[in-house]
Amino acid sequence: MSTLLSSAQTPEDVILDIYNAVTEIGEADFEQIQSDLYAIHANPIDLNNTTEEELNQLYFLSPKQIDDILLYADKHAFESLYELRLIASLSDFEIRDLLPFVRVSERAQDNNMYAREVFEHANHELIARVDARNIEDFEGTDPMYVQTRYRFDYKRRVVFGAQLRRPAGGMAQDLQYGAYLQLNDIGHLHTLVAGNFQASFGQGLVFAQPFHAGKSMYVASAGQQRNGLRYYSSVDGNGLHGAGGTFRWNWGKATRLDVSALYSMRRANDSTWHHLVGANLTVRHKQLEVQLTAAENIWSDSIRPYNNAAYNAHYFRGRQQAVVGASARYNHGWFDAFAEVATSQNQQWGAGVLAGSRFYPTEGVSLIALYRYYSPWFDNALGYGFSETSRINDENGGYVGFDITRLKNWRFSGYGDVFYFSGVKYGIPEAGTIGYDVLFETSFQKTVRGDRLAVSGRLRARKKGDVSTYSGRMQFDWERGPWSLRTTADANYVNSYGVSVAQDVAYNFQRVPLSLRGRLQFFDAREWANRIYLYEHDVLYSFSIPASYGLGGRGYVCLKWQIIDQLALYFRVSETIYEKGWATSHKRSITRTDLHILLRAKL
Repeated sequence: MSTLLSSAQTPEDVILDIYNAVTEIGEADFEQIQSDLYAIHANPIDLNNTTEEELNQLYFLSPKQIDDILLYADKHAFESLYELRLIASLSDFEIRDLLPFVRVSERAQDNNMYAREVFEHANHELIARVDARNIEDFEGTDPMYVQTRYRFDYKRRVVFGAQLRRPAGGMAQDLQYGAYLQLNDIGHLHTLVAGNFQASFGQGLVFAQPFHAGKSMYVASAGQQRNGLRYYSSVDGNGLHGAGGTFRWNWGKATRLDVSALYSMRRANDSTWHHLVGANLTVRHKQLEVQLTAAENIWSDSIRPYNNAAYNAHYFRGRQQAVVGASARYNHGWFDAFAEVATSQNQQWGAGVLAGSRFYPTEGVSLIALYRYYSPWFDNALGYGFSETSRINDENGGYVGFDITRLKNWRFSGYGDVFYFSGVKYGIPEAGTIGYDVLFETSFQKTVRGDRLAVSGRLRARKKGDVSTYSGRMQFDWERGPWSLRTTADANYVNSYGVSVAQDVAYNFQRVPLSLRGRLQFFDAREWANRIYLYEHDVLYSFSIPASYGLGGRGYVCLKWQIIDQLALYFRVSETIYEKGWATSHKRSITRTDLHILLRAKL
């Protein structure tokens, strides 16, 4: 375990692992993930005084692992992080990810909150950021992206934040801004949120968080929703805007009652306002949890899809929509069952069903089976259940997956998913389509005399309509002291081929407070269908996942300078060069350059 503790990952490494695990890039809200994990790293979770809601913010933990951590702490308090090894459901892979975000307290936490202590011991963070984006393309216009944000955080019990940003090439009227406030555990008031926030209950068919992991290498977490009301730090418009609260009553350790209510008002478009009223009732007794959730949507003007394409024939139209759902979860030792049934008001009422179970037949083995049915008339823009597409509408499918960590240093995981669309879907012009998605990944990691070695491989085959996709990835990691190297090779075939090879280098200087990360990448993907996504390190609270498309190369350098304890400077420059001739319209090489600068002050 001492070797494991010494090789604990940094928050940036964990975030990178989450990005690489999510197979559908477009469905994940990475900005919120970063905000959550950096806040937890600054004030780690006390394993002896934590809750399911706190541990749910660690996206790599499965429901079984969260339950086991809470059960262990309840039976005999943690005395050391070494005891994580005693929890059978936690392998070395999860423990290494967990270590940067947890601690062990020697005394019980004082749950009382005093105004003087809040302001004296809170963390303050102020960020100013300036980017020069795609400099070559902004001829005669301002290529500058500008952002400033402030965050006040007292042990995650009092959180306030505000953000202001202007897109590159934008005008003063293009300013995007937002703010949020969250209070936790004040008497029976479990959570109070105001401003920008998110809501998620049950399996997400009525309310779902903006982060949709969907299919990922966290196989045992498929279908998992992180329930409750929480602040939303982004200003991208995907969250709710208003206020909500959750009141909690406990009867001993076995029974709990939560009552939640929320109201949101935001713009649906330039001329239409969207009003939302929602409520949730959650009852938990021992291992059984039952939830009832309802939402009433009212628009100031009738809404309809942007076009009359056949694939959106069953999307919601009108000025008012009601959505109600009932869900349940029962976990007991070697299995965990969950389900939700919901209905939504549309041109006619539609139904959605999601049910599944996780099995743990022996130590180091996790299995999952999941079924979903969304009728053609079921459509809820604020909901998201496990799905092949980004919208829970007209889909019938079954999913099975496994995660095996029984062999020391090895991990084997994968899934198989079969789905059916009765009607036409976006990009699939024929009704009655059957598709599949199969993935297998294996990983090996070991520390030898201070060198950490890791090798992983992934194979995936998909078919949707008439389009078949085959892809694979190989990755090799080596770490020793301040040095870190990563080599990544990607390949796919979709009527044509796409390939990419990337070499990452990271170095943490020992005598000066500097850290450096860089990459060189070559890619050859002539068709858009063959594009390759690869996560890149960026400045704080930012991410870059460009689509490598065409023929060319890309490189970047990311630098962090911790000037003093309270002040840090982040700098990143990247450049992409597209070779001439890879498309008939490109008669010469094309260059794209981006520059990001961020200054963070903490008190």
